[in-house]
Amino acid sequence: MSGGSSRLRIAILTHSTNPRGGVVHALGLADALARLGHRPVVHAPDPAGKGFFRRTVASTRSVPASLASGDVVAMVETRIADYVRHFENLAHRQYDVFHAQDGISGNALATLKQRGLIQRYVRTVHHIDAFRDERLCELDRRAIVHADGLFVVSRFWQEQLKVEMSRAAALVGNGVDTARYSAVSTPSDQVLRARLGLRTGPILLSIGGVEQRKNTLGILDAFRQVHAMHRSAQLVIAGGASLLDHDLYRQQFKSRLRDAGLPADAVIETGPLVDAEMPSLYRLADALVFPSLREGFGLAVLEAMASGVPAVVSHIAPFTEYLGPGDVAWCDPHHAGSIADAVLGALAEPLRSRLIANGARVARRHDWSRTAKAHMATYQDMREVHYA
Repeated sequence: MSGGSSRLRIAILTHSTNPRGGVVHALGLADALARLGHRPVVHAPDPAGKGFFRRTVASTRSVPASLASGDVVAMVETRIADYVRHFENLAHRQYDVFHAQDGISGNALATLKQRGLIQRYVRTVHHIDAFRDERLCELDRRAIVHADGLFVVSRFWQEQLKVEMSRAAALVGNGVDTARYSAVSTPSDQVLRARLGLRTGPILLSIGGVEQRKNTLGILDAFRQVHAMHRSAQLVIAGGASLLDHDLYRQQFKSRLRDAGLPADAVIETGPLVDAEMPSLYRLADALVFPSLREGFGLAVLEAMASGVPAVVSHIAPFTEYLGPGDVAWCDPHHAGSIADAVLGALAEPLRSRLIANGARVARRHDWSRTAKAHMATYQDMREVHYA
């Protein structure tokens, strides 16, 4: 495309229609871009044809996807092929900018670029995964190396790309919808409390399912210590819709839970919840426990803060970039005792009230409009000149 129109048609590609951090980012970004007057369309492979997990202001497109069988590598390669097949159709390539949010969509765009079907693409690197399979490592690197422009959500990953791949990246940050996530209770809060079987608490919330990167074993060990002091405490582990294979870690978690000596309803795994229930879930919690070992940004922290919930967070980058000493209860994620101490601190006054007040201020600083505007200079540089 040529011409000077500032209203960009932007294809945003993500790996799934499920509520994972990168997908939430893609939808939040797209909605903000749409409100700024652009025309983003968020794409994702959708084998079930069920659409995205929430309704959006921006347009979305479910990409027809084959049923994937076999290991994770085969599934990833199948999803890449699904994307390539979709965009081989000229009618599906009528965009000014192609923007990949992950390695799957980045590889598809790299292939389309090599074949001359698109001229360039940009990629957001939320974090670089440490895959055990060398093929997955190669694919993830390919999606970064062949991108013409890069975005990151934190300075930590901006520096990692510079050191590991000699690539510069634009820092765009993250956002939270403070109209949707708030401390104002609704009748649906108590409906969800009853459905999940929550008692008086304290209720500790972990977001992201059972996953090594989320440090779920460390959370469980810390919860045992908290439960010894608060016998009615419950740990809610929500989410877990992932394309990666976490079965071995889940088996370790189940084994440790069986040996923990906790009441049967002390630990509740909800699995993925419908998006409409997430604001209520945060409000039902007394603290978010988020001692991740590695994160791109940690959107759940902002969502909890906007909901009036204090957060327990690893004292590592990228959290240390946007959170100050008094914004969260900091912990060493490698020591369950440190996590437990931070939880107990976040539950007790006067620290609890200070964390809630500071957290609300942090959430207000992170709006999606600012994130969307941070993309614009690169988008303008990377727009397609014409369509192949």
